[in-house]
This record gives sequence, C-alpha cells and structure tokens, in this order.
Amino acid sequence: MNYSGLHAIVKGNVQGVGYRWFAARSAQRVNLTGWAKNLPGGEVEVKAFGDKGALNSLIKQLSVGPSFSKVNDVVVRWIEYEPSHTEFNIKN
Repeated sequence: MNYSGLHAIVKGNVQGVGYRWFAARSAQRVNLTGWAKNLPGGEVEVKAFGDKGALNSLIKQLSVGPSFSKVNDVVVRWIEYEPSHTEFNIKN
C-alpha cells in the first residue's frame, strides 16, 4: 500500500451539524486513522492517515459533508504518514 497523510481545514457551516462525526465515519469506512476537531474560528480540522486512494475518497466526502452542513472550502495539505495513530478519533 501507498501510505500517506493529509491535513485538511474545512470551512463553512461545519460546527454544530455533526460534521466531526461524519468525518470520522467516512474515514473509518475506508480504514483511515487520525482525528477531527473543531477550531475556534468555526472550521473543522482533520488529520487522516492511510492508503492514498482512501485519503482521496475522504477528501471527496469532506467536500460534501453531512446533510445539515454547508462546506464552502476544504484546504488540503499532504503530510507524512504517522504510524502512531491506530484509529480515527474525534477531539474536543
């Protein structure tokens, strides 16, 4: 497998609408590890690690979001794979 990582900042109406849970379910569905958390400015930050194809799939899901969200932008930066993550978590 081609392991990699991504760091994403999701902008729009993405807090208080189940977005972090949506991101976690989407990541877990394609066997990614990492985390999602709310940022003070109203964005959601996501770090995910795993197969590059699965990460690309996650980016597509992050761009859509759950039904009550409105995603305006997803800023993605590719980062090094971090093997220390063993599951996908939601951070407070």
